[in-house]
Amino acid sequence: MSRQLRYQVAVSLDGFIAGPNGEFDWIVMDPAIDFSALYKEFDTAVMGRKTYDAGLAQGASGAMPGIEVVVFSRTLAPSTRKGLSIVTGDAPEAVAALKAKPGRDIWLFGGGALFRSLLDAGLVDSVEVAVMPVLLGAGVPLLPPGHPAKLVFNEQKTLPASGIVMLSYAVPGSGGSAPPIRYIKTDGTGKKSRPARKPAAAAKRRRPKTKRAATARR
Repeated sequence: MSRQLRYQVAVSLDGFIAGPNGEFDWIVMDPAIDFSALYKEFDTAVMGRKTYDAGLAQGASGAMPGIEVVVFSRTLAPSTRKGLSIVTGDAPEAVAALKAKPGRDIWLFGGGALFRSLLDAGLVDSVEVAVMPVLLGAGVPLLPPGHPAKLVFNEQKTLPASGIVMLSYAVPGSGGSAPPIRYIKTDGTGKKSRPARKPAAAAKRRRPKTKRAATARR
């Protein structure tokens, strides 16, 4: 199976992925999210220059642990160093080349303009958003104006401790699919998540003993 390009991002309830000045200090943290497990699903991340600059402005180095970061920019000079490359060429063409290489999935980290260009090029395989219980009122939209795109629902998880709702959708026509949400380590109360009990199995355990079985135990 080829690598998937996954738009994996936090979003406010009113549809913004960053504040008016690119800030992301509004993002709610939840101990149920296993970020180590999440990072292991990717070996490459792609982002736009504004997302990269916003991270630098808030103290991030631009690099991500265990992940090769590719920044697309028309204004920054092209460069390459360990874990980080700045690319000035055509983003859809470069991302298509990345998808053709072997490896783990590719994290479309942001921002909205890059998402729009890659979505229009048919390269985005899934849209996976963590909806924060926050209203920003203004900021960077999840997706700039353009052609509409229908999505196919894959999975939903709610984290009761924080109120975060995780949503996963596949993008039809991309040839890819949305993976399950595997990086939730607890149910939000500190307890490990457990799969729902199957109704048939539960009914079997509740089935009353037969008269024959009761006689045999005497």
